[in-house]
Amino acid sequence: MLIEPRSGRLAAWGNALLAGLVSPDEAALSIVGGDSVHRVSGLPGEAGPVGLTLALGRLRAMGVSGLRVALPAPGHPLGLSGPPEFNAKALEAEEAVVCTGAAFGLVPAVSEAGPEGDLHVSVLWECLPVRAAPPADVPSLGEAERELAEALREATVTLTRLDVAASGPVAEAALDAYRARAEAGREVLAPGYPPRAVRVLELAQRIGMLVGMAYEHGHGGAVSASEMQARAFALRPVERVARRAQVAAYNAYVEEQQRG
Repeated sequence: MLIEPRSGRLAAWGNALLAGLVSPDEAALSIVGGDSVHRVSGLPGEAGPVGLTLALGRLRAMGVSGLRVALPAPGHPLGLSGPPEFNAKALEAEEAVVCTGAAFGLVPAVSEAGPEGDLHVSVLWECLPVRAAPPADVPSLGEAERELAEALREATVTLTRLDVAASGPVAEAALDAYRARAEAGREVLAPGYPPRAVRVLELAQRIGMLVGMAYEHGHGGAVSASEMQARAFALRPVERVARRAQVAAYNAYVEEQQRG
């Protein structure tokens, strides 16, 4: 589960830049985050990769008016609209950005070098043509918020019954500490997003961390094969709902823009 996908940072701060709410340098710095460098390849008119600032300016000049997020998973092309080549690369990366106003999309390839604790992370976004069509399976913010509340209740009941390590007060304390570390020094969304989008994204990320901890912290008391299968069965729909909600939150800027 991608807690803070790079596509989310690119879409959020790219939208803030397109709206004139932040400077190009501020947008680029926020998109890069803790990585070392981000570049963009495949832009029309460019012979090779270029920096983020130039790439965002070039996209705007080509008519891009907004950026959407896609977080696809096997069997769930969330946020994608084709063609197959773009969908396949986005599925492999587990994320992508889809432009509105011009039929382009961006898929990240991440490279790491160096020892643990001193990693040099570089990201190359490949610009590809996309199909100008509605994105797949993206809910409204209201729908996403209702789905999250219901999924969290159901998952908590199921995981507690199975005695999974990601339920209970000890896990809640670990979850709060994990979230504090993950959110230290960053904004949840960029300027220009409605408060409801921030609220939905925070809850989706919290649920995503809960799912990740349930997978990472062993089986708890769920020692039988049937109990482990039941745990996985409980987590899959929750993870799907959290991904849908993240996409709805990141895409809220474009949705409001299109409503006028």
